[in-house]
Amino acid sequence: MSKVRDDIKGIYTKAIEAANPAQAIKKQMRIENRKLILYSGEDPYKYFPLEKYKRILVVGAGKATASMARAIEEIFGDNIDVGCIIVKYGYTEGLKRIEIIEASHPLPDDHGLAGARRIRGLLMDAGEDDLVISLISGGGSALLPLPPDTILLEEKGETTNLLLRSGASIHEINSVRKHISLVKGGNLAKAAYPARVINLMISDVVGDDMDVIASGPFVPDNSSFNDAMSILKKYDIDQRVPGSVLDYIKSGIEGNVEENPGEDSAVFQRVTNHIIASNIIALRAAREESEGRGYNTIILSSFFEGETKDVAFFHYAIAKEIIESSNPISKPACVISGGETTVTVSGSGIGGRNMEFAMHGAVYINGSNNITLASVGTDGTDGPTDAAGAIVDGNTMRIAAQNGIDIYGYIENNDSYNLFKEVGGLVITGPTNTNVMDIRIMLLV
Repeated sequence: MSKVRDDIKGIYTKAIEAANPAQAIKKQMRIENRKLILYSGEDPYKYFPLEKYKRILVVGAGKATASMARAIEEIFGDNIDVGCIIVKYGYTEGLKRIEIIEASHPLPDDHGLAGARRIRGLLMDAGEDDLVISLISGGGSALLPLPPDTILLEEKGETTNLLLRSGASIHEINSVRKHISLVKGGNLAKAAYPARVINLMISDVVGDDMDVIASGPFVPDNSSFNDAMSILKKYDIDQRVPGSVLDYIKSGIEGNVEENPGEDSAVFQRVTNHIIASNIIALRAAREESEGRGYNTIILSSFFEGETKDVAFFHYAIAKEIIESSNPISKPACVISGGETTVTVSGSGIGGRNMEFAMHGAVYINGSNNITLASVGTDGTDGPTDAAGAIVDGNTMRIAAQNGIDIYGYIENNDSYNLFKEVGGLVITGPTNTNVMDIRIMLLV
């Protein structure tokens, strides 16, 4: 089992390395003959003559943004006139030209608020002859908070927390957040207009929907105030969110607050949106590594959503099929999946969706001598913890029982982090400076 766990660690490590933001930017953005060139794969597809621009501004927010900014500084050097990015506490790099503001995630704080005001101010000062390079990655929604004057930051945080605990998807959460913000849902593109904007994104959302990544500050908003209200009602929290939030959304529905800019807005004629890294890229790297270690490997999907415990049971069903019928692959087998699940929280414990997956998985594979599984967040943190996820096998339940630990009590209390502190299995990577959702790896030997 020790070798199998080492294999899993090697596989998810390669996956995370494949989503390295700095490498992705250098591969897809180059300067040649005073032209800035964007690449799609090996092919150039956008050209920006640099002599057209008086200033180069760099802005951004997200867990991977510092690493992205380091690459931008290496490409542009002293040609960067001003820059400001917001990152999660500890997710920093040594930058020379671009200011870093550290702030809180997943719930916003005053540092993020100050950073959002700073970035919006820089963009509103940009002119037609300026080039703005935006660096956006997962976590940007929380790190770039600027609610309307009638909504306090604490009230926006309370709304986000209610959505997170309700089991709402990231698409739904961001639809609401975009409608209580002055920067999300295309509003930074509106602030930057008429400057030229190149918006580089690392996707942390299922399907790589650009308007959902960090709530799409430079992307047309396809949702509406009506959608935001419907989501609050769907999860029965419309009467639990702060009154200021409800009143603002109602004002939008009544037409008293302008909708966020959509596809037909002129501001997006000056914006180029480009995804440089995503979950499927990481999964393919994991597959290559597992095959190199001698496993028959399959990627199930990078589109997994839904309740974490249900997704865990689905993976268990796949494992049983492989054991019984060698379908869809035979042992030794590696099953890989990605995406981002949700947890409907009913307890008061501490944890995250990856550890929750492993906790339920431990119950399903109890007693098996040939199944080991792990679920890991590529950003290095799972929920409000210092763990990226957890790894379990058929002995995890036995170890818990030997130590007098009732795993079902931890499940009921959503206390996965403390369970794995007791029985072992926490995956600690530290900040990875990237974020392309989650990776699940199941090895059958």
